Amino acid sequence: MQPYFDPATPWTDLGDGIRRKIVAHTPQLMSVLVQFDKGAVGTPHAHEVHDQIAFCLSGSFECEVAGVKRVIRAGEAFLAEHGHMHGVVALEADSTLLDQFSPRREDYL
Repeated sequence: MQPYFDPATPWTDLGDGIRRKIVAHTPQLMSVLVQFDKGAVGTPHAHEVHDQIAFCLSGSFECEVAGVKRVIRAGEAFLAEHGHMHGVVALEADSTLLDQFSPRREDYL
């Protein structure tokens, strides 16, 4: 386990205008930066076991969580409990979320 995050860590290109880099994780918690090009879509989905908090660091997103739509901007966040559908559309270039997952996403490792 690395106790410090190196911002020089390269982005992992996920395609369709979305990139991510893992900040840190334990078995119970994971933080992930996710950056979007303008118009990039985080396809609506639900997690079976993961609760997620997505904090907007920059830009803005049209979000839908459990059927409720709202635009979030830097300094705002949404909570998607496991089993709740959620998705986003980036409204600006380089819009960035800090995603927190509990437990960690093993599929990201």
